Amino acid sequence: MSSSLIKSIDFQSTIQLVETRLRNYRPQLIQRAGVKNSAVMILFINRQNIPHLIFTKRTEWVETHKGQISFPGGMRDSTDADLFQTARRETFEEIGIEPEQIQLLGQLDDFYTVTNFIVSPFVGLVTYEFRYRINEREVAKVLEVPLSLFLESTYFEVKKWPYQNRLYDVYFYHYQQEVIWGATAFMVNRFIGRVFQFNPAPDPVSPESCPI
Repeated sequence: MSSSLIKSIDFQSTIQLVETRLRNYRPQLIQRAGVKNSAVMILFINRQNIPHLIFTKRTEWVETHKGQISFPGGMRDSTDADLFQTARRETFEEIGIEPEQIQLLGQLDDFYTVTNFIVSPFVGLVTYEFRYRINEREVAKVLEVPLSLFLESTYFEVKKWPYQNRLYDVYFYHYQQEVIWGATAFMVNRFIGRVFQFNPAPDPVSPESCPI
């Protein structure tokens, strides 16, 4: 997709497109015994009429994926009514965005990881101005990445990644000095493909082919 096309679309038009493409989409849900359920928020925010997505960089103190870029989210608690509540609760706990500030735009297919998690990605919109309140134990910093970055091949690459005596194609997106990769990059890629019909990968991989 041409970056000039997405840059010519204002924030509201982008949100309308996302809503239209996801409104009647029925995500493929995974049900497996003995797995851990989690959820993440793919969150849009308006910066000078330009759509951005919110990511977090994990600290070196968290249990897994230390220092990596991820979407806000985490494991489901027994008190969560559903996985959308999980995603909003975790977002609030990590970066301070109130659940009531998040408007649901849609849901994507579940994603199974080799660490035995099922991740349910929800797409949302932060509906009004707020100030981040960062959980410094879990989050090193917040990144607001322009959507247009994911609609160009320039910032994308595929690398062969060894895991359990096999080589897998793993996705990487480069933003300034940071790298979005692994499961998060795969979910970005899937979202962009679903909504904008764009995939920079020369040979797109299936969820089962991503080991991270």
